[in-house]
Amino acid sequence: MTSTASSPDSGAPQRFPVVVVGAGPAGLTIGTILRAASVECLVLETETREFIEQRPRAGVIEEWAVRGLQQRGLADTLLERAQPHTDCEFRFGGERFRFSYGELTGAHHFVYPQPLLVTDLVREYADVRGGEIRFGVQDVQVHDLDTDHPSVSYLDAETGQRVAVACGFVAGCDGARGVTRTVLPEDAHIIRHDYGVGWLALLAEAPPSNDCVVFGIHPNGFAGHMARSPEVTRYYLECPPGDEPENWSHERVWSELQQRLAASGTGPLIEGPLIEKRVLDMHSYVVEPMVFGRLFLAGDAAHLTAPIAAKGMNLALHDAFLLGDALVAYLTKGDETGLDGYSEACLRRVWDYQEFSQWLSEVYHGTSSGDAYRAGTTFARLRRLFTSPAAASAFAEQYLGTAPAY
Repeated sequence: MTSTASSPDSGAPQRFPVVVVGAGPAGLTIGTILRAASVECLVLETETREFIEQRPRAGVIEEWAVRGLQQRGLADTLLERAQPHTDCEFRFGGERFRFSYGELTGAHHFVYPQPLLVTDLVREYADVRGGEIRFGVQDVQVHDLDTDHPSVSYLDAETGQRVAVACGFVAGCDGARGVTRTVLPEDAHIIRHDYGVGWLALLAEAPPSNDCVVFGIHPNGFAGHMARSPEVTRYYLECPPGDEPENWSHERVWSELQQRLAASGTGPLIEGPLIEKRVLDMHSYVVEPMVFGRLFLAGDAAHLTAPIAAKGMNLALHDAFLLGDALVAYLTKGDETGLDGYSEACLRRVWDYQEFSQWLSEVYHGTSSGDAYRAGTTFARLRRLFTSPAAASAFAEQYLGTAPAY
């Protein structure tokens, strides 16, 4: 693998065993696992601390992921504040159908917005455990990843000087547009899938209108309702890919939401100001493998699942648990087993979640596709879900992330 630039120009570099690029859930979790084992690491982030603690992102965490955080001492605030969810609701054909997966399995989800989790992790990593983190860095570059002596350099925003950091490993946790994705070799496989639909992602300053997640299956398009807090609700509306948020006025948004989520026995949605409005083109990608020399990818740098099944933050945490533990084992005991098996172990769950998201996409979007065959199979899947215990059990396992990743 070639580096992104020639050797850094700042003189003798600083040194850390691990440099983590990106301070999202994956990067911060890895850093905190390392600090708990007294392994020094450096986290680099191009944004400010205030920005990453407020950036709106996902909000559903699977129970196994919360237990993983809890085992590492990272879930105290989450367990105090998160809302457990045990049910979801499908609305189609003018009716509502409650799916009590908690009753079926004894497991549940936690609703805890990603900005709150990031705030918790930054505090634990930097303030409590004394981890080194540098915000607002510019022009991050990685060097010599195909050697035993990689390094990372960046421009210090205050001095304008390039700072070089020598390391043993680089954890690429900076997303699809980050620098670590730009240095992959030509033989890296980046596998993409486009769902052919868009979602208008909305945050409404309005209390939730239901006590659980609601999925509206409607000829006009999918609609989703997800509580974020007692005062804020996340909504989604299917729209054409490439649509512009400006095409959706306050009145149009609420009219479509009221129509697509209507069902007998339900009242109108509680409306409020829209404090976020952006269009997401539904697509996914997977990078295979997730390891290139001394670079280990994690989270969105390695894979993206469209928010169809709320799996993205959970996959990022899964990667972080495996990579953080593997780095600790290697750096403290010389045990290479976890690092050698990292990519394969991650990708099993990644592909399992990708398959479920694809299946669920057909349920969400089949009736609005204009294809009578897809609409018919959509209703067949929904009927089976509520009439077959085996189908209900299989759905609950995948929805909760408890199904084995073969």
